[in-house]
Amino acid sequence: MLVLSLLFIAIIGFLAQTTGLCMVRGVKEAISGKPIFLVSILFSGSFVWIAICIAYSLGHPLTLTTQWPTIMSAIGGFVFGFGAAFNGGCGVSTISRFARGQIMMIATMFGWLTSWLIFAELLIGEAGREYSLSPWVQVGTLVILSGILLIVVFKSEVKTRKLWMSMLGIGLMAGLVFIYEPHWTPSGLLKSIGLSVWNDHYASWPRLERFYLFIFLIFGMVIAAFTTKSFQFESASILVFFKHFVAGTLMGVGAVLAGGGNDSQLLVALPALSLAGLVVILCIVLGIYVGIKIQGKS
Repeated sequence: MLVLSLLFIAIIGFLAQTTGLCMVRGVKEAISGKPIFLVSILFSGSFVWIAICIAYSLGHPLTLTTQWPTIMSAIGGFVFGFGAAFNGGCGVSTISRFARGQIMMIATMFGWLTSWLIFAELLIGEAGREYSLSPWVQVGTLVILSGILLIVVFKSEVKTRKLWMSMLGIGLMAGLVFIYEPHWTPSGLLKSIGLSVWNDHYASWPRLERFYLFIFLIFGMVIAAFTTKSFQFESASILVFFKHFVAGTLMGVGAVLAGGGNDSQLLVALPALSLAGLVVILCIVLGIYVGIKIQGKS
């Protein structure tokens, strides 16, 4: 199962790189009157129901948590989005840019980790109350949504159809990886590291397999970067590194308050039909929008 999960997550990395998966880009295009990219990102987890059905057939049913939103998680989403706007990329796109040779993204990731290490317990928002939702309701809703999306996809022009299939493929691969490791996302890995160090409880340190998954995610992105000839090593000044570190710290603080970055919200919380995930994503979009507008004025 580990080998298959490594393959699936490498595919996620490849597709994320080739599509240019990035919520900041999506919001920018939506502002300019082209919302299709952002919409495709928001619905990327629609095919997760396939993974849910496979897990049930294997006798390992997935538990997708659904929670009510809180003020703290909403604030966290906004702060994450605001930081992402100044970073020029959200969670997954930060890693994909690093895989394309933009070395300054190391500062962003260091900012994420710093936030989790410092604020993991200090600022973590009180999780919203869980509410019960039948797996059949989750699957049924996602199946209906998938059917509607497929109709839209196959009536679209070729370029748009390719974009939709790539985004939906990312969601499907994410669901399949979720069967093996529910906390596979990069923000989930950083959260586990931060909590382990903060609580001085190294027995809860992330399993080695989770680091393998992260490495293969980057590997898939690097392969895509070379395949598309988009790899180009880019260094930067100390000031640029500092800017990305601050932006990454904001993103990390937002993820702490929201209970995860945009990767966890898009590929785990939204497919679970969690209202908390929906509110966080909307607040992330709003934070990105405000950040873009402020940068435009400056």
